[in-house]
Amino acid sequence: MANAPALDKIELQLVKVLHTVITERSVSRAALKLGSTQPAVSAQLRRLRHLVGDPLLVRAGQGMVPTPLAQELLEPAGELLRHAATLFGGAGARAFEPATARQSFRIAASDYLDPLFLPALVQRLKTEAPGIELEIHALSGAYDYRRALARGEVELVIGNWLQPPGELHLARLFSDEVVCLVARDHPAARNPRGWTAERYLAAEHVAPTPLHPGARGVIDEFLDAQGLTRRVAVRSPYFGLAPLMVARSLLVLTTGRLFCSRYAERLPVQVVKCPVNFPPLSYYQLWHDRTHASPAARWLRELVRDVVRELVAQAQAPRKRNTPDSPDIPDSREETA
Repeated sequence: MANAPALDKIELQLVKVLHTVITERSVSRAALKLGSTQPAVSAQLRRLRHLVGDPLLVRAGQGMVPTPLAQELLEPAGELLRHAATLFGGAGARAFEPATARQSFRIAASDYLDPLFLPALVQRLKTEAPGIELEIHALSGAYDYRRALARGEVELVIGNWLQPPGELHLARLFSDEVVCLVARDHPAARNPRGWTAERYLAAEHVAPTPLHPGARGVIDEFLDAQGLTRRVAVRSPYFGLAPLMVARSLLVLTTGRLFCSRYAERLPVQVVKCPVNFPPLSYYQLWHDRTHASPAARWLRELVRDVVRELVAQAQAPRKRNTPDSPDIPDSREETA
């Protein structure tokens, strides 16, 4: 066996030659597989024989057979090559197999997107990758998601922004029309023609707590830019409870149609057109450069994208696909920022 002083004489290519020669049991076949020449492989085999103090391959009849020591070295050589591929082979060498994977994913997500999103994501994840553990962080004003991504505390952040942070990678999940959710006995529901921009701004609103300190939220940021102000009577970090608040008051919730439509199916609330011409809400998944090339993280991003597409398609089913009310699904191309 090679002793410690001999290690500085061993290159990775020698280990590859060792593994190939033993596996092929032929110098000529090994040369073909390695894309080399028979004289070159023969010279490397002589070096290996000198380093390990063993012939490695010996003649037996018309062919060659590995020595007992060569057979012992086969598995360690293969293991070393696999580790080298992981270290230096790029992202493609580190294949991710969801069915057999054993690891944890951590995501931070708002509940603005769709109340069915996180349950659907968990269902798909446990079906396709039963050994995966998922840790979900609430995306709130107290949570520094940019720092969490940079420090590797989460792999993915999912939410909506007017302008996503420029230092992060992003993929747009979909865009949705901004609508109002009100109680069925709200004046906006009883008299849609009288639901003007002035009455909208004067009404009492429920709004989510902004996603980061100092922010106003996408609705108020847009209004600020237009020189407009609405009356926010209630701010809550529990966005999923806002429809219940609306159902029992004259509060107005302004958000995406997909979110509102889920609650209109089972609460005494109604979706009405927003009299202020807001741009569509765009929902994104964001990630840091440190996980950009990870096959596991990429699989997670693709799973999120597919789950969102399925939910949007289900929501579109009762309506014609290309009406203005329909959420816009982007193509699968990932964008970077």
